[in-house]
Amino acid sequence: MTTNNFSQTADFIWSVADLLRGDFKRSQFGRILLPFALLRRLECVLSDHKDAVVEKYAAIKDQNMQEQQLIRVSKRAFYNTSPMDLSKLGQSDIKDNLNTYIQSFSKDAREIFEYFKFEEFVGQLDDANLLYQVVQKFQNFDLSPEAISNHDMGLVFEELIRKFAESSNETAGEHFTPRDIVRLTTSLVFMEDDEALTKDGIVS
Repeated sequence: MTTNNFSQTADFIWSVADLLRGDFKRSQFGRILLPFALLRRLECVLSDHKDAVVEKYAAIKDQNMQEQQLIRVSKRAFYNTSPMDLSKLGQSDIKDNLNTYIQSFSKDAREIFEYFKFEEFVGQLDDANLLYQVVQKFQNFDLSPEAISNHDMGLVFEELIRKFAESSNETAGEHFTPRDIVRLTTSLVFMEDDEALTKDGIVS
């Protein structure tokens, strides 16, 4: 991925914050937009086998051992059993549809949205008549692995965390540690232990 494309992805997600100004505090921007970006990433990753997962779930939803079967069909470590995606939520019932869509993720993925208190912010966005607009911004943005690798998606999130921290007048370094610093620190910590750490059976 080129630096230009990486910057465009981060800048696009950051630009959605313009919709939130006046209704939300700057310190809340990240709590809203990061899970939306993650949601769009997850549905892009799952799109190839989404229909098969939905069909399989309809056939086995009353059976035990659903998770293992759905993961096999999904070909990922997670899945979503709803026929919904961001482009199909509608407008009049968008809050309920979005919350149902989130609850249809497998447990590990769903817990991420719970950590962000996403349902609470979805309600606040709906009350401010902003939910539909935010969803529209994300629904057609390509965050598939073909468009942006996992590594570069990580860089996008790091850049967004830095921007959100700076915009709320917090010290970015309290929330964001550049990867180069992480590598350097790790190297310094273990530089005297190269021999011990490279023996058979050592997991790094």
